[in-house]
Amino acid sequence: MKLPRISLEQWAAFKAVVDEGSFARAAESLNKSQSSVSYAIARLNDLLPAPVLELAGRKAVLTREGKVMYRRATQLLAQAEAAEQTAQLLARGIESEIVLAIDGLLEPGQLIPVLDQFSQRYPLTRLRLLETQLSGTTEALLEKKADIVLGNQVPVGHLGTPLKSIRMVAVAHPDHPLCQTGADAGINDWELRSWRQVVLRDSGTRREQDAGWLGSEQRWTVSHFSTTLKVLRVGLAFAFIPYDWVATDIQQGTLKIVPLSLGAERQLPIYMMMAASDSCGPATSALAELLKQHFAGSGDLAPLRTPSGCTSDDGP
Repeated sequence: MKLPRISLEQWAAFKAVVDEGSFARAAESLNKSQSSVSYAIARLNDLLPAPVLELAGRKAVLTREGKVMYRRATQLLAQAEAAEQTAQLLARGIESEIVLAIDGLLEPGQLIPVLDQFSQRYPLTRLRLLETQLSGTTEALLEKKADIVLGNQVPVGHLGTPLKSIRMVAVAHPDHPLCQTGADAGINDWELRSWRQVVLRDSGTRREQDAGWLGSEQRWTVSHFSTTLKVLRVGLAFAFIPYDWVATDIQQGTLKIVPLSLGAERQLPIYMMMAASDSCGPATSALAELLKQHFAGSGDLAPLRTPSGCTSDDGP
């Protein structure tokens, strides 16, 4: 590997002269002598194909090349500072990455405010979202593919913090025959069997399941609710789908809730589960606490305790 000829100290001197407007003020901001700053700039000009600073009277002025190199120097110094901060965080036990598995039942847009808050508190911890379906969610927990798992089934031997209740509704296009029945009459399961249904495919590798009521003679199986919505919007089928995924369509009239007999619906709980609740890092604990607070404030459930084994952290 070829080492760079110009040191970070020289780039820092260059940036300080530009930012402060003079060699004297740059030296003061860097806590160095003016002669050392002047020497660093002279060496910088010698090592580059074209000078980055020229003297106009007693003032240093950026050259055309200097304007480009100033932007590069700023980025370089910021990256070096970020690398040092990352090393400090790692030394304190703060995770460099967190994997969050989200079951398809939970419309992911609800998590954006949480992820934004977390990133502001832990800007150097990367977040990786793993979108799973059915047994794929359980696998993410059991095989430790994720640090935090949001799903509706708690495997034996694990604890789950209830976050939210998902309302599952039967939905179709307003012009679909299922939506032409009067709300008072209601449609029973035998009538549903005659119509095409869209169901969700299992993302797990150990077993395959299909999500939803499976009584229809015709079924189209898809991998994501976004595909289900596209099929529903053109009137080709009906589906049981989380209300959060179709709330906007129902409000705009592009989709309609199928009137089922006795107002039948399903309610599915969403739990937060920790892959290693006894050894959560501070960033993982903070994200878990933010998730808990976010959903407790949504009105779905009462405030809940911090997941067992994880302690909240206010961030670095």
